[in-house]
Amino acid sequence: MRVSVQAAERLALEGGKPVRATLLPYGHHTVEESDIASVVATLRSGWLTTGPKVEEFENAIAQSVGARHAVAFSSGTAALHGAAFAADLKSGDEAITTPLTFCATANAVVYQGAQPVFADVSNDTLNLDPETVGRRITPQTKAILPVDFTGHPAALDEILQLAGERITVIEDASHALGATYRQRRVGGISHMSVFSFHPVKHVACGEGGMVTTNSERFARRLRQFRNHGIESDPRRREAEGQWHYEMTALGYNYRLSDIACALGISQLGRLDANIARRRAIAVRYGIVLAEIPAIEMPHVRPEVEPAWHLYCIRLRLEKLTADRAQIFRALRAENIGVNVHYIPVHLHPYYRDRFGRRAGEFPVAEAAYQRLLTLPMFPAMSDGDVDDVILAVRKVIAAYSA
Repeated sequence: MRVSVQAAERLALEGGKPVRATLLPYGHHTVEESDIASVVATLRSGWLTTGPKVEEFENAIAQSVGARHAVAFSSGTAALHGAAFAADLKSGDEAITTPLTFCATANAVVYQGAQPVFADVSNDTLNLDPETVGRRITPQTKAILPVDFTGHPAALDEILQLAGERITVIEDASHALGATYRQRRVGGISHMSVFSFHPVKHVACGEGGMVTTNSERFARRLRQFRNHGIESDPRRREAEGQWHYEMTALGYNYRLSDIACALGISQLGRLDANIARRRAIAVRYGIVLAEIPAIEMPHVRPEVEPAWHLYCIRLRLEKLTADRAQIFRALRAENIGVNVHYIPVHLHPYYRDRFGRRAGEFPVAEAAYQRLLTLPMFPAMSDGDVDDVILAVRKVIAAYSA
């Protein structure tokens, strides 16, 4: 069905009838009866944390992405912190990352006392530009943290080549569970890959994260870090009937509970269907919205299959009589829960004040931010929901076209 709109239709922002009666969020989790049953079974099992479901979930994720090891954490942020620890980041070290990400990516570097160094993004995918990364590498560079923005894998082979034997690549793949890069699943390519199980992600645990790696050394350090810096595992001590443990490093309580892992295992069984639905929505958006001259569509490089955690368009403001903020307000008034991802990290007050960052340092990321708009994208969206988004976008853009 072709979605159409009358150019003269009055905007909800100006008192007209909104496209939808209720708000459609930009992302939302789905919980099915099988998820509930899995959690209830774990509640009755005798293990609420540090139990068998944690290892089961880790093994399932490792198998899904093609990695030798997976280590669960209490959140994606905790997983990033654990990866920065495993890479031995410390004061005096530098780690290169993108400014166009959620602040947790850079914060994980700061948690370890290291210096975050930003590099600009490529204008097409808005992922780290390997050429700019190369110019930022110094003898102090110990890690590179590419982000798979919106679920589109970064230029991983090029970044790994830049890293060589000395630098650890920590891929923030929080958006990219289920994505492929050159026919390989994201999660088994970089030295460490970090996933998030926040409710709007592809697998929802409420909160949760995971680091996947092919390195036994990294896996051991990750497990130690998430458990107060203690080497031995509580469940194994229980099984062996012994009490002795030693703390050999300063770690944190970043464990993910069996309850959350039970939910994650159940949700992981629907990952392929989840990804397929997201891709179908992306195709529908792409077919119709590409006809609108004032919209720049997401760019997909031929060597990848994105996971489409987010669907971000860019507004061609020179073709509009309104700025992004006005378009945002108008779509919200139509009950389309658009969002913006992300305010560049270096522009946040903390990074400006502590690290002397300023506007104008990363022109591609900053220009993109001024024009980015995130449309609703989650598997439970019906075809009617998708058509509502398209109708509202066409209605609002028509009203503000130059």
